[in-house]
Amino acid sequence: MTDKLKGRNIIFVVGGPGSGKGTQCEKVVAKYGFTHLSSGDLLRAEVSSGSERGKQLAAIMEKGELVPLDTVLDMIKEAMIAKADTSKGFLIDGYPREVRQGEEFEKKIGDPSLLLHMDTKAETMVKRLIKRGRADDNKETVEKPLELCYKAMDPVSAFYEGRGIVWKVSYGGLSRPHPVCAEQVLRCCRSSLKSTGGHCRAILRQTLYTLPPER
Repeated sequence: MTDKLKGRNIIFVVGGPGSGKGTQCEKVVAKYGFTHLSSGDLLRAEVSSGSERGKQLAAIMEKGELVPLDTVLDMIKEAMIAKADTSKGFLIDGYPREVRQGEEFEKKIGDPSLLLHMDTKAETMVKRLIKRGRADDNKETVEKPLELCYKAMDPVSAFYEGRGIVWKVSYGGLSRPHPVCAEQVLRCCRSSLKSTGGHCRAILRQTLYTLPPER
């Protein structure tokens, strides 16, 4: 772990595409001064920069290959160090997608104080993704990634539930973010800011919020 990141508040934010991760991260950034980092955004920015590493990444992605985990972690770590002096914490969006990614993150960067799981129904995510209006979005093209996401998420959740740091927010049947849900996320992040230890974990063990279906 880098000294500059030692003791920093790190929150993993996971959930399928269209689960509302980005929306809730924006609220936490605005209210508590966290830094929102997405590995996908970092990769795209590096490619767009035209750097030597960006060119290598572009070549890898053009072949349809996965970017090496060490490279992804290096980019996340660099981005965190750059913001360490001014940020109150870090929201790592869409990470980890498998247990090994989480383990390697902890070795190279640090331990998460919380894994925030945006637990949204598959049919709700499908509706949201189709509604965004991309040319290639239809029921068939968006359902497959969701299936893969659910399969990958189960072992990740189980791994961190063993530590008592998983906090789930369920949208139920809501087709859009709900103010109650947003307040739950903010409350959890506020608790995490106050304590990365027993106090926050005690709250998490007892809490599973479920919102009623939208009418």
